Amino acid sequence: MEVSSQEDPVERVKRCGMRVVRLLADGDCRWGLADNTTVTLISDEPFARWEREASIALASAELIAPVAPTKVVCVGVNYRAHAEELGHVVPDEPVLFLKPPTAVSGPGCAIRIPPGVGRVDYEAELGVVIGRRTRHATLEDAAANILGYVCANDVTARDLQRTDGQWTRAKSFDGFCPLGPWIETDADPADLLVESYVNGERRQSSRTSDMIFSVHEIVSFVSGVMTLVPGDVILTGTPAGVGPLASGDTVEVRIEGVGSLVNPVVLG
Repeated sequence: MEVSSQEDPVERVKRCGMRVVRLLADGDCRWGLADNTTVTLISDEPFARWEREASIALASAELIAPVAPTKVVCVGVNYRAHAEELGHVVPDEPVLFLKPPTAVSGPGCAIRIPPGVGRVDYEAELGVVIGRRTRHATLEDAAANILGYVCANDVTARDLQRTDGQWTRAKSFDGFCPLGPWIETDADPADLLVESYVNGERRQSSRTSDMIFSVHEIVSFVSGVMTLVPGDVILTGTPAGVGPLASGDTVEVRIEGVGSLVNPVVLG
């Protein structure tokens, strides 16, 4: 659908009904809008005024992380079964922690097991990409200010998480936040199937309807703590079934209506 370039940029992207991608084109990082076969390059980021430019085949596009956030805000123990497997009490409000921007990587990028670190786990999650500056949002504002959704893997050094007493180091190694392969702008987050696979074997499977706090509740809550800016990412928690990764593994996050994120695992 073609719409006026004077329309709000985020609303314009949503009305196009296309996925947002970032890719390398002629050595430059570019933004684009993708359908099932084609990427149309755009002149600026999707949060700013943009115009359509040249098109290339999606199959030939070198996709990178679909967003470069100033921060990645994560919600812990947001599925009841996952809280039980970790021995946590179901929280009364969202439990928040942060990953640094340097943890973000893209589809196909290697997850590196750092030297001296023992167990490194996969955690399949639905990621939320913020489209507008958001502060003290109502549930309605939260919904309106979301650009779209990504597959995410909240990679965790589990032994460090248990011994440190807080989660920063365990969650923050470079490459411990793969995102991708794109931002799906046309998805309803209320009831999506979230799965993880290691070497083709399913390890996690649950639905976002089983989350303790909904996507819009989470965005509203986080925005009451800190200002969210366009491109920021919120990870909404992982289902039960987390487990270790080993060098040589391939881990995949699949989310219904969003996509598939695949990353190899290597020693760091």
